[in-house]
Amino acid sequence: MNSLVDMHRVKRLLCLGAHPDDIELGAGGTVMRLIEQNPGLRIRWVVFCGSDPVRAEEARASAAIFTDGAGQVQVEVHGFRDAFLPWQGEPVKNLFETLKRDFVPDLILTHCDDDRHQDHRLLSQLTWNTWRDQQILEYEILKWDGDLGRPNLYVALDELLCRRKVRQALDAFPSQRSRHWFTEDALLALMRIRGVECSSGFAEAFYARKMIW
Repeated sequence: MNSLVDMHRVKRLLCLGAHPDDIELGAGGTVMRLIEQNPGLRIRWVVFCGSDPVRAEEARASAAIFTDGAGQVQVEVHGFRDAFLPWQGEPVKNLFETLKRDFVPDLILTHCDDDRHQDHRLLSQLTWNTWRDQQILEYEILKWDGDLGRPNLYVALDELLCRRKVRQALDAFPSQRSRHWFTEDALLALMRIRGVECSSGFAEAFYARKMIW
């Protein structure tokens, strides 16, 4: 299948995640592929709900692993309360405005607007409200809610990279090991299914509401 997206043009990448592990699980493979294809890639990695110090430290350590090899990386872990993000709206919106002033990305990776988790939805909505001239891709998160949809953009990934992504995530977030979905077989299964959908071995899938060719 031919690609209409040139990932080699991405020089500045903004990754937004409501919780520690969201970016890694939803788009970790894509981030690693972008780093491989774009020497000197600048990354701004922002996690919002890091009020738990254990989870916050996991987020920082994981971000360092997943962005290894990038030209320049800035990691931010903010202390908003998990599951209460919509009710902390004004300071969250102010943070988005600060990001808009400080960093001009070529590509933004954020949550899907149809995600049933309220924290995820808010970040997706604020992403679209804040940036009007940047390409935005919405990633998906495997979880209990059963809200996986029909994505329309796929990033093909080789099996070794996918297995490395999953192993890094499992190792980086020991606090999540008790969750029934946080397993190697489950995380690999979703990428294998998305790979089937795009005639590839494995893939991460995104929602691209608007694209300019």
